[in-house]
Amino acid sequence: MKVYNTLTKRKEEFIPLEEGKVSMYVCGPTVYNLIHIGNARPMIVFDTVRRYLEYKGYEVNYVSNFTDVDDKIIKKASEEGVSAGEVAERYIAECKKDMAAMNVKPATTHPLATQEIPGMLDMISVLIEKGYAYAAEDGTVYYRTRNFKRYGKLSGKNIDDLEAGHRDIQVTGDLKEDPLDFVLWKPKKEGEPYWESPWCKGRPGWHIECSVMAKKYLGDEIDIHAGGEDLIFPHHENEIAQSEAANGTPFARYWLHNAFLNIDNKKMSKSLGNFFTVRDIAEKYDLQVLRFFMLSAHYRSPLNFSADLMDAAKNGLERIITTAENLRHLSENAAAAETAEGVRPHAEQADAASAETSDGPRRCQEQMDAVTGITDEEREFYVQTDVYVEKFEASMEDDFNTADAVSAVFELVKFCNTHADPSRSKAFLEALSARLTQLSDVLGIITEREEEILDAEIEQLIAERQAARKEKNFARADEIRDQLAAMGITLKDTREGVIWKRV
Repeated sequence: MKVYNTLTKRKEEFIPLEEGKVSMYVCGPTVYNLIHIGNARPMIVFDTVRRYLEYKGYEVNYVSNFTDVDDKIIKKASEEGVSAGEVAERYIAECKKDMAAMNVKPATTHPLATQEIPGMLDMISVLIEKGYAYAAEDGTVYYRTRNFKRYGKLSGKNIDDLEAGHRDIQVTGDLKEDPLDFVLWKPKKEGEPYWESPWCKGRPGWHIECSVMAKKYLGDEIDIHAGGEDLIFPHHENEIAQSEAANGTPFARYWLHNAFLNIDNKKMSKSLGNFFTVRDIAEKYDLQVLRFFMLSAHYRSPLNFSADLMDAAKNGLERIITTAENLRHLSENAAAAETAEGVRPHAEQADAASAETSDGPRRCQEQMDAVTGITDEEREFYVQTDVYVEKFEASMEDDFNTADAVSAVFELVKFCNTHADPSRSKAFLEALSARLTQLSDVLGIITEREEEILDAEIEQLIAERQAARKEKNFARADEIRDQLAAMGITLKDTREGVIWKRV
């Protein structure tokens, strides 16, 4: 398996630190509002990377944090007249709803920055002891950037060039020894949340949070660190400086970064009016469509979001789901061959046929030899699907090329549509269905349609929402609206009452 390592600027063979196991850290969102579709790209991309690693038989320890203390969270809390903790808790819950709707698996651990303060104090103390950090007169603790001789190795930035003209990490402040030094701990301001420390009452800098959470839940050295390319500098560069100085070992073997998402070939921006949250998209599309769209391009390539491309993704996803649905329908109605004593039922045979090993799925001939109730012609047909699995795996082994992997799935879909009909055996149809479902699962594509929500259920939820609004329980009313939106139901409040429709 080859992965492109941002650290070395080339594709490398993936070799984990511990055989059969992978430690993976992905930077999560700062939770002060609903997540936008730019946030969604790394969530979907690296969830798919995780799924493929698990498909290959690895045990993946996947850690993705929530930054729940930050200037933006504090500002939002001040505007609403609530605590920063209340804002963070609310939007963590909303983020998890969106992640579930996009079929992003929960992380092994979702650490919160505010719950890891003791570890941050410990790492900062170690950095001070080693001469990599210092406390200023006002209690601010800074990292001595120049003391880390390998600074810039991830981003390729030269520290002298930074000082000369690139002010990416420079922060004004007369108490710093060097303009390039960055903050590890900052004093509290009036009304801000704070924690006690040896230096002052305050809170951590952003970069130290991820260094500490990665260390606690994955170890001093990890296999994969991932995130959006906007995090390469200064965030990930500063993480390396902190972690390697404190721990005395390389921080991460492989650095993976996804490219930006543009809207109609322009950068997403509130000022341009092209800023979309995941919840906005859910009003028009099932979020499985958004996931499928995100996988239509290589993760390191810029991706352009548009209505036309989303409609194309919707149609492509529909092809896969319709084929999977047809295979299930045909197998349910096929005449099942008699099951001899001691022979597994066909459904169990099909499951065995798609069983995984550390080298991927077993090859077709071995699988089909164990299946009864299938004709010789069907065996030959099934063996032919092996080429699509091989194409799928080759694509994913080449730096997780989901675009080509999706193409392989479409080829399998075409094959299934050509060779699956009511005359086929139940065992053959179930084996095809299991194979299509398995590859779709790796991409996080759900091949079963959700049951249609009944009109009566919709009306009941709308009535509950109206009652909540009358009681001024607006949080519950918004929750119901979001619940209906996730089901593909949009609401419009009018003088005559609430009008709803299916998207």
